Amino acid sequence: MAFTKVCTLQDIPEDKGLKVEDGEMSAAVFKVEGNVFATQDLCSHGLWSLSEIGYLEGDQVVCSLHMGKFCVHTGKVTSLPPRRPLKKYPVRVEGEDVYVAFDEGDMVE
Repeated sequence: MAFTKVCTLQDIPEDKGLKVEDGEMSAAVFKVEGNVFATQDLCSHGLWSLSEIGYLEGDQVVCSLHMGKFCVHTGKVTSLPPRRPLKKYPVRVEGEDVYVAFDEGDMVE
């Protein structure tokens, strides 16, 4: 599994995500109660950036386009209108550095 350093813990806002990229791939990185999670950045419903325009409510990321919600732990839809889950990416934290394995992302049904 190839991990790419994408940011530090201090770079991740407390109330929303941070968009990170590796070449043409992008992800949204979230910090919830000290734990770090990474999902696809675009909402599966409206192709809206979850990191740049979405926000966190606890462990749910809210897409501000149609107010759909996803669990950042699993990527699963928790509030419609989205029907497809988000792709989740493995995350590793070493000290203050955050790494994402972009090639290992998967969908949870």
